[in-house]
Amino acid sequence: MALALCPALGLAARSSANYSITPEIQDTAGAQSTAGVYRIDNSVGAIGALNTGGGDVGKNGYIGQLYEITGLALSAQADPVNEGASDQLSASQTLDDATFLSVPSTSVSWSVLNGPLTGINTNGLATAGTVYQDTLATAQGVFGFTATLPVTVKNVSTDDFGSYAGDGIDDAWQVQYFGQPPNALAGPNADADGTGQTNLFKYVAGLNPLDGSRFILQIAFVNGQPGQKNIVFSPRLVDRMYTVKAKLSITGVSYTALPNSSFSDNGQERTVTDFDGSGAAKFYEVEITKP
Repeated sequence: MALALCPALGLAARSSANYSITPEIQDTAGAQSTAGVYRIDNSVGAIGALNTGGGDVGKNGYIGQLYEITGLALSAQADPVNEGASDQLSASQTLDDATFLSVPSTSVSWSVLNGPLTGINTNGLATAGTVYQDTLATAQGVFGFTATLPVTVKNVSTDDFGSYAGDGIDDAWQVQYFGQPPNALAGPNADADGTGQTNLFKYVAGLNPLDGSRFILQIAFVNGQPGQKNIVFSPRLVDRMYTVKAKLSITGVSYTALPNSSFSDNGQERTVTDFDGSGAAKFYEVEITKP
């Protein structure tokens, strides 16, 4: 139970930040005083009086407004909060008349119940940890009552999570297949299923790094066209871009895109026809781009 005192009534003008009242009539018998939209019923020998007008509330027969504290409510300045950033938490007491009473953050006992918050200091400043996907955390505050607050930590960078950071592979992909870090099998140069293709390549190509799947590239002759070659590869995924490149020597020059070619698709298999496939030797590669 808490008590808020109201100003004593007198013959002088009443005022606040929002209004002032100049009584027009007041007698010793407790008659009304009026001013604008306000009315004051004075009471001789009583402690209080009834004030009406605007949004003001008074209780006849009481020194002031009485209210009951019913709980505690927490709020965050930002939700979601970016990983690695700070978020100011606040607390208010809930009252039985559906209003709130602000509580200094330093008076609240703060803690992290769960999730990627690395800590909350005595001023209520919470720090978000690093995540591989948007992740829910729960903060707790205690001030007479106990309250909790869910806060979402937003994944901002896709390659910054623990020992999986900075390796060119989306952290969520590594966690999906290899679990939480650390895991040496999740590294970009690792070949967890022994196919000869690295995790980095399989991530870009859209392959499962654990089930033995491989990206397959074949070079075939074109029937009746001795000067042409078919470059056949799979799997072809709709969310990847594929560029077939070639060069005439295995060393000393770079691969360049085919200047004269066509392609056709059959499910996840693509066939690119090089119309200039003649010559003693020609080397091909498929460049895969993940948007």
